[in-house]
Amino acid sequence: MTENTSTDESHDDTTTDAAPLDQPTDAAPDEPTVTPYTVAGEVDYDRLRERFGADALTDAQVARFPDHPMLRRRVFYAGRDVDRYLDAAERGATHSIVTGVGPSGPMHLGHVLVFYLAKRFQEATGAHVYIPLSDDEKFYAKDLSFDEIAAATRSNLRDLLAVGFDPERTTVVVDRLDAGVLYPQAARFAAGITQSTVDATYGDPENVGLSFYPAMQATHLLLPQLVHGPHPTLVPVAVDQDPHVRVCRDVAAKERFEVTKPGALLGKFLPALDGPGKMSSSDDAPAIELTDDPDTVRGKVMQYAHSGGRVDIEEHREHGGDPAVDVAYQYLHSFFESDDERVADIAAQYRAGELLSGELKEMAAERVTDFLAAHQDRRATLGDLETELEPYRLSEGERERLRPEVL
Repeated sequence: MTENTSTDESHDDTTTDAAPLDQPTDAAPDEPTVTPYTVAGEVDYDRLRERFGADALTDAQVARFPDHPMLRRRVFYAGRDVDRYLDAAERGATHSIVTGVGPSGPMHLGHVLVFYLAKRFQEATGAHVYIPLSDDEKFYAKDLSFDEIAAATRSNLRDLLAVGFDPERTTVVVDRLDAGVLYPQAARFAAGITQSTVDATYGDPENVGLSFYPAMQATHLLLPQLVHGPHPTLVPVAVDQDPHVRVCRDVAAKERFEVTKPGALLGKFLPALDGPGKMSSSDDAPAIELTDDPDTVRGKVMQYAHSGGRVDIEEHREHGGDPAVDVAYQYLHSFFESDDERVADIAAQYRAGELLSGELKEMAAERVTDFLAAHQDRRATLGDLETELEPYRLSEGERERLRPEVL
């Protein structure tokens, strides 16, 4: 690939200058929509990267990260201030990862892969990992009760703990549970975010909760620095979440806050089983949930995974299939087959017609099932959630530093 040697310093990522992310009224009918709340259509990732003002990852940068297929294969393909983070990691200086989830239902494959990437970084370089759960945002954005969101939060927490993070270097916060320390910081940052910035970045928010939420999200992304002091922080997220990072970087640039801009590592979506777009539990095709048993996984993949094969076996043998649009292959390529030579061989066999679509689906279902079996085994060994979560909570000393001095 062509090396891109530009750095983030050459970009003005001020959010008020960015294109609004709600769908333009004069857009072509097939124009994709990519916002933190809606992803629809076929996404042109290079075009989206240019629109958001991020930099393509270079070969040199990828080589400096801990080895991982999602980086080697450019599933995570763009970023901001990546070199600052890598420099700190290589020096053994303080460096942090922030990546979270909005609890609205069971976690699925599209949610969890970034957490396994964060675990890899932590294992290799000793990164601090901060995991915020935005239960307030989901109440503002979805037709769910707080009881429903609380149930989803408990389930999501078990899956996050099952990933296997180091509790001494991992902090989990839940917005409503930790409001006493998060809200005072969000209140400070809210004064640095104008309504015009919110409107330009997200479109017209449906309620005042969504108008305020960027201040809470900025608190999430700056929390490692609020606890440990200014240091390089990297936010690995799917590209639709980049607007949150851009708003936070705008806030962090203001001189009254003793923090530095968080960096970003932007990823492509794990596709929905039925094709383009990110995996979502609200799609027509079901998402593969982390609690699915092997028969359920196989059934979903065999029935719903979009095929790049031909209409019949004879035509497929003669003309071959297209791995670029085949969802089963994309799952193997994105994460579930770690051997690069094996991935290339699978693609070659499929294009040559030697590997049939059904065989490729069986292969993907088996790999996903193996991954889920290990995850579910770790999940099953967890005891009482409050007890298991305690080592990952903010310490009392950290809470004291974050609380306002009122009395």
